[in-house]
Order: sequence, then C-alpha cells, then structure tokens
Amino acid sequence: MIERHLPPRWTRLFRRPRVVAVFSYRWDAHLVPGLIENLRGAVDGWIAWDDRNSPPGFGDEPARRRALLAEARDAGARWVLAMDPDERLERGFADRLPALLAADGPAAWTFTVRELYRPDAYRVDGVWGRKRQLRLFTLDAAAQPSPKPVHGLWLPEGSPHARRDADINLYHLKMITPERRRARAALYNRLDPERRFQPIGYDYLAEDDGAVLEPIPPGRDYHPPHAEDGGLWMEPGLAG
Repeated sequence: MIERHLPPRWTRLFRRPRVVAVFSYRWDAHLVPGLIENLRGAVDGWIAWDDRNSPPGFGDEPARRRALLAEARDAGARWVLAMDPDERLERGFADRLPALLAADGPAAWTFTVRELYRPDAYRVDGVWGRKRQLRLFTLDAAAQPSPKPVHGLWLPEGSPHARRDADINLYHLKMITPERRRARAALYNRLDPERRFQPIGYDYLAEDDGAVLEPIPPGRDYHPPHAEDGGLWMEPGLAG
C-alpha cells in the first residue's frame, strides 16, 4: 500500500526543485517516525510503501522501487531522496541540500555510508571506510531502478545521470548490535547463496575481529537520537 504525505499542489513553493523522499517499510515500521523527523526541513514531502500486509518472504524490491518512483513522478518531484527507515542523515543536511540541487541535467549524488557499531561511533577499517551509496537523484523520464533482486541500485549502471560524491554522512542503525549484524549476514547468505550480486559475500557483516571504530565528529551527528529496542528489524524466519 502506498502512503503519500505531500503538500497540496497549489501551496508548493518553487524556491528550489521539489524533493520527495521515498522509502518502504515492514518489520522496521516503528523506525519510520524517526526517519521523518530526521528529514524534516530537507524534503518537500515523502512517499512510502507499507509492506506489512504482504505475504511472508523478502518480497520484490525492484517492483517496490518502480512503484515509488512512479508515485514521485506523478507528484511532480524533480529530485528523489531514497532512504530506509533504519537510516539517518547527518545534522545540517537540509542546509547543504540546495548546493546539491544546483547540479545541471540528470544528476545523482552518493553519500558516505557510516555503519554504526555504537550510537555514536562507526566502523572504518577495510571495506567499512569505503562504502558509498547513491541516494539523491533527478527524476528524469528514464529513471528506473536496477532489476537486481538483491543489492540493486536506485539507478542502474548505464543511466545518463552524472554521478557525483557528496561529503555527507548516511548513518546506518541496523549494524549497532551484534545480533542484528549476525541476522543481516544470515539473511543475505540465504537470499544470495552463490554471491551472484555481491562477490565479497556476506559473512564479513558478522565478523567483529579487528573492528576499528571512529566517533561521530562534532557537529556531524544525527537526530533524533537512537533509542535501542533490542529487535532484529527483519523477518525472523529469514534472518536465521
């Protein structure tokens, strides 16, 4: 079921190109209010896919993304900010957003992914310090998500969008506890046992030996603060 929270067309202000956040939720539905609060002041509205009434299983991620992009296009969005309920952007993102939106033509921005191992620290050794994800892009007519069932991108390789890196932290809450790290590794090992969609595999997600953590720099924290609930935030049958 699609949920839309957008201002009426006649009240829109065109001081900058319209930005709409898109996301889907199921087992992490209780994290959505925190995500919306995190994005307050940065986006003009949001469109969500409520997946809670779907049959058991991982579901069709490319289909959900196609539906969300179609809804954003229908709403008149010029830019899309693609998020997940267990993610938070760093403080001050709204102030920096206009500079990103000034890009000409089809454009796409990647953010630095910070896998939190504590609410105030993220892992930086090895691959952990090099993760980036494309999350902000213009919604051109050709914008379609990757067809990959696992680890697909919101824009596939070969899209006409000029890709740029933004010095903006995207904090991922799901890795904070060892239990969720193990469950995440088990989930993706089940979904992609032959490593077709990620050659490095998934066991590394649960390996904590040698972890090097770095505290979130002053002024680059996220809001609202994380409140730990002890849940796995994923379907138990898929996680283990």
